[in-house]
Amino acid sequence: MLKLSPETRLEQRCNARAMGLVSREHKSFRIDEFVAYAYGEPIVHGDSMQAPGGAIRNGKAWYHLSYSCQTTDNSLGIKSFSYQLGAPIPREEWDKHYLVPQ
Repeated sequence: MLKLSPETRLEQRCNARAMGLVSREHKSFRIDEFVAYAYGEPIVHGDSMQAPGGAIRNGKAWYHLSYSCQTTDNSLGIKSFSYQLGAPIPREEWDKHYLVPQ
């Protein structure tokens, strides 16, 4: 992880936290993909990132997901994280938002 640029490390760490928390808190989900920019570009400020337009794949379905994440100075640890899992995304929107089938 330390070989990545600070911004890439921040995004990777926050995306991994999103996938891990959703998997732990929604036991029926099997998360295998996350797209932080599906419905809008992530917003990065120093050691914080917001992904208001993300999407997360559970099996053969995609769901809206937004999160707010703050990491430690080196972006290896998470200081705070919150997310909002949204509704399933209709199949006809997948191509437009870079969402691929499983």
